Amino acid sequence: MFHSLIDFVREHYRTDDFVPLHAPVFSGNEKAYVVDTIESTFVSSVGAYVDRFENEIAAYTGSPKAVATVNGTAALHVALRLVGVAPGDYVITQPLTFVATCNSISYCGATPIFVDVDRHTLGLSPKALSQWLESFAYLDEEGRCRRCEDDGIIRACLPMHTFGHPVDLDGLVKVCGEWGIAIVEDAAESLGSTYKGRHTGTLGTLGTLSFNGNKVITTGGGGMILAGERMAQRAKHLTTTAKRAHSYEYVHDELGYNYRLPNINAALGCAQLERLEAYLSEKRQLAADYQACLSGSDLTFVVEPEGCRSNYWLNAVICGDSKQRDELIKVTNDNGVMTRPIWQLMNRLPMYQQAPSGELENAVWLEERVVNLPSGVRPA
Repeated sequence: MFHSLIDFVREHYRTDDFVPLHAPVFSGNEKAYVVDTIESTFVSSVGAYVDRFENEIAAYTGSPKAVATVNGTAALHVALRLVGVAPGDYVITQPLTFVATCNSISYCGATPIFVDVDRHTLGLSPKALSQWLESFAYLDEEGRCRRCEDDGIIRACLPMHTFGHPVDLDGLVKVCGEWGIAIVEDAAESLGSTYKGRHTGTLGTLGTLSFNGNKVITTGGGGMILAGERMAQRAKHLTTTAKRAHSYEYVHDELGYNYRLPNINAALGCAQLERLEAYLSEKRQLAADYQACLSGSDLTFVVEPEGCRSNYWLNAVICGDSKQRDELIKVTNDNGVMTRPIWQLMNRLPMYQQAPSGELENAVWLEERVVNLPSGVRPA
């Protein structure tokens, strides 16, 4: 079976060379737009392409506003600050995620609380969240959610749309609404994914995107905060070193960050965005072809949740156990086809081992079984 999968991947990518997991493709106006920024000399964080990229992402996602940042982690950091996360607070998140999700919490001086995921979404489980809150949290007289053990405020919930598959947002919105908890969607992996017709990152209080080199479209490095008008204005202020507008004076009125996306990166993003729909169409076709290829095998292909449209950023299979997972990874990589396991659970990492957590049965089960397959768009 493994060799049939290798043959399928090689036939799809039309190569006998090494097949990476998700390489970027530059097949449009990338070079022209980047050269344009160089000739204009506006290559830093002020320039027409930054404004254009923000406006086009806002229009594409249906978000009132979008604020570009230097990377997705910076977007998460500022988004958490915007909803009031402060030192000593708690933020509920999932253990099955990329480390940037948790690092952004730590940058705020807050502590993550790990709650289990659902197997069918790979993302934070509303049921597990509700059960944890009922057992370990309470609402104070002012309606703030607090952890029973130390009365610390649980300020936010940070779900991540794993591999582009939307989490159960209706369930999370309901639970968090009952407990007065803000939702920041980590939509880093899900540009082009929708939940019941709405783009991921637009159903919570705030959302964030990533344009790292391995994402569906890339700016080399880059991120975006999806927000309403008021929060977007504040996001732009914080990401521009909290500098107040003035023709020549340097006036900074609070702690800010040098987090704005450079114009030269935004130029790359504008060109990539022109190809997004074609990339999504190809990626969804690849997912369908993988599913057909694996039909009848003992590998379970991960499909989009019901009512959702996934970008299938990274295709994934669920193996029978960790032994089969390890064998699949070894055979494919030994034959020049890159596959990899899902992330190690965050609560196992040394800096997060002491963080509170609930029962993580599903997260552990998935950690032992999930393997990512090559998922990039074919070069032109």
